Amino acid sequence: MSGPFTTVQEQVDVTPNAIDRTEYTTCYMCACRCGIRVHFKNDEVRYIDGNPDHPINKGVLCAKGSAGIMNYKSPGRLTKPLKRVGPRGSGEFEEIEWSEAMDLATDWLSDVRKTDPKRLAFFTGRDQSQSLTGWWAGRFGTPNFAAHGGFCSVNMAAGGLYSIGSSFWEFGEPDWERTLYFMMFGVAEDHDSNPIKMGLGHLKSRGEAKFVSVNPVKTGYSAIADEWVGIRPGTDGLFAGALIHELLAAEKIDWDYLARYTNAPWLVIQAPGTADDGLFARDRDGNPLILDGKTNKLVSALEAGGSPVMSGSVDIAGQRAVPAFHLMAKRFLDKSYSPEEAEKSCGVSAETIRRIAAELAHAAFERSIELDVDWTDWAGRKQTKIIGRPVSLHAMRGVSAHSNGFHTCRILHLLQMILGTIDVPGGFRSKPPFPRPVPPGPKPAGHKSEANKPLEGMPLGFPTGPEDLLINPDGTPKRIDKAYSWEHPLAAHGLMQMVIHNAWKGDPYPIDVLFMYMANMGWNSSMNVPGVLHYLTDTNEDGSYKIPKIIYSDAFYSETVPYADLVLPDTTYLERWDCISLLDRPICSAEGPADAIRHPVVPLDRDVRPFQDVLIELGARLKLPGFVTADGTAAYPGGYPDYITNHERAPGIGPLAGWRGEFGTDQGRGAPNQGQLQRYIDNGGFWEDPFTESESWMKHGNKDYLTRAHKMGWIPSTDRIVMQIYSEPLQKFRLAAQGFGPAVPPDRHRHRVETYFDPIPFWYPPFETTATAQDYTLHAITQRPMHMYHSWGGQNAWLRQITNQNRLYLHPETAATIEAGDEDWVWIISPQGRVKAQIKTMHGVEKGTIWTWNAIGKRKGAWGLKPGAPETEKGFLLNHIIPELLPAQGDGFRYANADPVTGQAAWYDLKVRLEKCPEDEAGATEPMFERFEVPELAPSAVSADGVLRYGKDLHPDPSGKPAAPMAEWIGNQKGHKEGGNQ
Repeated sequence: MSGPFTTVQEQVDVTPNAIDRTEYTTCYMCACRCGIRVHFKNDEVRYIDGNPDHPINKGVLCAKGSAGIMNYKSPGRLTKPLKRVGPRGSGEFEEIEWSEAMDLATDWLSDVRKTDPKRLAFFTGRDQSQSLTGWWAGRFGTPNFAAHGGFCSVNMAAGGLYSIGSSFWEFGEPDWERTLYFMMFGVAEDHDSNPIKMGLGHLKSRGEAKFVSVNPVKTGYSAIADEWVGIRPGTDGLFAGALIHELLAAEKIDWDYLARYTNAPWLVIQAPGTADDGLFARDRDGNPLILDGKTNKLVSALEAGGSPVMSGSVDIAGQRAVPAFHLMAKRFLDKSYSPEEAEKSCGVSAETIRRIAAELAHAAFERSIELDVDWTDWAGRKQTKIIGRPVSLHAMRGVSAHSNGFHTCRILHLLQMILGTIDVPGGFRSKPPFPRPVPPGPKPAGHKSEANKPLEGMPLGFPTGPEDLLINPDGTPKRIDKAYSWEHPLAAHGLMQMVIHNAWKGDPYPIDVLFMYMANMGWNSSMNVPGVLHYLTDTNEDGSYKIPKIIYSDAFYSETVPYADLVLPDTTYLERWDCISLLDRPICSAEGPADAIRHPVVPLDRDVRPFQDVLIELGARLKLPGFVTADGTAAYPGGYPDYITNHERAPGIGPLAGWRGEFGTDQGRGAPNQGQLQRYIDNGGFWEDPFTESESWMKHGNKDYLTRAHKMGWIPSTDRIVMQIYSEPLQKFRLAAQGFGPAVPPDRHRHRVETYFDPIPFWYPPFETTATAQDYTLHAITQRPMHMYHSWGGQNAWLRQITNQNRLYLHPETAATIEAGDEDWVWIISPQGRVKAQIKTMHGVEKGTIWTWNAIGKRKGAWGLKPGAPETEKGFLLNHIIPELLPAQGDGFRYANADPVTGQAAWYDLKVRLEKCPEDEAGATEPMFERFEVPELAPSAVSADGVLRYGKDLHPDPSGKPAAPMAEWIGNQKGHKEGGNQ
C-alpha cells in the first residue's frame, strides 16, 4: 500500500431498539451532582449514563449514578404520610392523607412560632437545597437550623474560608492539567468521585506528575498513588507542619506571592497583657500597616507597590510590632515541628518528611510554569505573565473529622500559601463563587428570636469576633446545638450531632418540635447511637416524651422514620424539581460558574410529595414573610419550580444564574424569567459561563475577575481579597478569653478559648487520643466505598451486589496480637461500648489503625430489606461506640466530642481495643436492635423467587419473539440465598 493511510470511523449503533426517549437531568446519588441522561423504553427507565456535555463529569458516571434506577425502584420507598400510633421506635403507624398531615404540621409549628420560635429545631441532612431550608428557618424565626456539615466537613470549609477565602472539596480543585506534584490528604472515594477520578486518570496518564496520598488506609485513590504515606489518624497537621519547617529552613518560599496576596507582611502588635496584643497595627483610617523596606517607612498594606519587610520588629507609638510572617516562621521553625519530632507522633520517618519537602520545593521552584497571559491586577497594573507553582493539594473528611481538624486545614492552606500555589497554573484553584473575603459574610442571625417575627438574617454565618456570638448576657448559648457560643464559636455549619442530646437534656433549654429532613439521626448520622435512641424515646414522669413532637421527611424507610410522630414522605430525585444553585452548594469548576436543575423525568406512582414543595406550602400556611404576598396569599403557589423561577435573594439574584431577564439574555443578575426552567431543560439541565483567560488566574488579586464576581453578586466589592496566614478574628476571641472587650467567656471556657483560638495555625493531639485510657491503643476510623453514599446505597439492589456486608480491616501483625485471622469475629471496644464484627487482614493500613466501610450495616426492618439480609446480620457501625461528649471537666461540665473552634464532630478520634470472640459468640453482629414494624412500602423490583430481573421485559427480540430468559449473574447467587436483592 502506498500513500498516507487513513481510516473512516464506522458509526455503529451498539444498542439497536434499546431506547425510544432520553431525558437530561442531574444525579443525586452523591454530592458530585453529575449531569446524567435517563434513557427510556416504553416509558420505563432503561438505563442511566453520563451527559457528555456536562461541565462537571463530561459523560463519566460511576456505579452509584448508574444504579439510580434502583433508588427510584427501591422497596424501601415510603408511599403515604404516616402518623405514629404506637410507641416511638416501634414503627407502628397509620397512613393518613396529606390534608391531615399538613394540618398537623401547621398546627404544631404555628403553636411554636406564636410563643417561642426557637423551640423549633429544624435540621436537615444531605439535601442540596440549603439556601431554601435556611431561608425558611430564618423566616420562621428560629436560630436552630443547620445541615449535616457539622457532622461532616465544617472544619474543611471554615479552615479554608478563614484562611484563603475558599476551601478544599466543593470550593476548589487542583489544576489537573498542569500540576506536577499532587498531595491528597484523607479523601474518601465517595466524595467528588467522578471529577477526582477523571483528574487522577489524566494526571497519571501524563507521566510527568507525582501523586502522593497521605492516608492511614491504602484503598481507592491511595491504591493508585505513586507514594502512599500511611500516617496515624489525626496527625496530618503535624506532618504538614514538619514540611513547612523544612521549607522555611531552606528558604524555599515564594516571597513575592506572600507579599502580594497574603497578610504575611502585615504588622502585628506585640503588647502582652493589653487589649491591642496580637491585633494588626493600623493607620488613622483603619488600614493595616507594613514596613516598606525601601523607604523604611510605615505604609498601608492595602496600597500597591512597595517592598514589605517580612521579619524583624518596629516601634509604633511605643508598641513593638512584627510582621505576621515573622510570628508564623518562629512557630514552625521550632523544634516541635522538626521531622524527628513529627515522626514520633505521625509514624512517618524523618527521612520521608525531608524528602517530600524537598520534592515540593523542587516542583514549585525548579519546575515552575510561566503562562503568557495578559491580565490586570487589583491596582490596575497590566501584567503579561502568570507564574505557576505546579504543586496542588486536596483534602477532605479524613482531615476534617478530628478535634484538631480546623487548625490542620489551616496548616495545609499555609503550606500552599508559602509555596505560592493558590489560583496559579499547576496549583489549587478556587471555584466560583469563591474566593470570597476572609472571613466571608454574612454573620449568623439569631440574636433576637421573637414570637411571630423572622430573624434579622440567615441562621448560619461567619463570626468575626465575640460580638457576633449568639449568647445570652450570662454567656450561655442561644442555640439548641450551642453553635456560635463560647463552646464552639465558629460553628459555621451548626452541630447537627448534638441537637437530639441537648433537646433531651433541655440544655440550654427544651424544645417543642424537632423537624428533620433526610438526616438519619437514628443510625449512621449520630455518634453514640444507643444513646440517641434513648433520647428520642425517653419520657418525663407523666409519660410524655422529653422531645415532645418529631416531624421527619425522607424518601425511604430509614432507621430514623420509626422515631417520628409525623412522617412526610419525599420523592426520589428522578421525580422532582431541584436547584443546584450558586447560592448553595455549587457545581462549578475553576474554569467558570455553572449551576443546574433536576426536573421530574418519571411520574409519581405513590402518594408522596417533594419536600421543597411541602416546605413552601408550610411557609404559606404559617404566613411566613416571603412565603406570602401582601394580601396573605401564597407567594409561590406553583411550589418549588415557582420559587426557583421567581425568588430573588437580592435584586436580580435568584436561585439560578442562567437565562435571567425578561428575554433570558442576562447571566448572573437579571429579573426573573418565566421561561428559565425550560431553557435549562433544553440545554441538558445545566448552565455554564466560562471565564476568559484573563479572569481565570490569581482571582484574589485579579481586577477582571473581581469586577465580574462583584457584578454577579458573589463578593460585596471589587477590593483585593487578602489570604491570611495570621487570623485577627481568632485573636479577638483569644483577647476576650484574657478579659478584654465587651464580651468575655465564662470562667469555665476561658482557658479553652485562649488555647485554641490561636491566630497562627498549630497542631495538637486529638482530644480522645489523650483522654482515652492507655489500654485503648488502636485508632478506629471509617471510610465510604466509592460505590456507596451515606445510607442510601445500602438499600439499592444493584449496589448491594457489590457490598452487602462490611468487615473490620486491620494489619496482619495487629490481628496476630489477639491471635485472630481472616473471618474471625472480634469485639471492638471503646469506653462508650462495644461492637462485634468479622475481620479481614490487609497490609495497606497503618499498623495502629483499624477501619471499616461506613453505613453498610442496617437495622432490621429498615430500608425495605427482607429478614436475613446480610446488612442487618453481619453489617455493623462504629457509630455505636463513639461518644458524643468528652469526659467531664473538674466541675462536671462536658464538652461535645468536637473541634473546639467549629464544633465539627470528631468521630475519627475514636480509640479502641480488640478482643477475639469465643466460638459461641461468632456469627452475627452486635448490638442487635429489635426489628421495626414495617408499614406498607413501595413494591419491590425483585420477583417472588428473590431474584432481581429488572429490565427483562425491555429486551424484546428484534424478530418479535418473547424475550429470552436473562442469565443470572453467578456473583449474585450467594447474596440471594442470604437475603436476596431487596
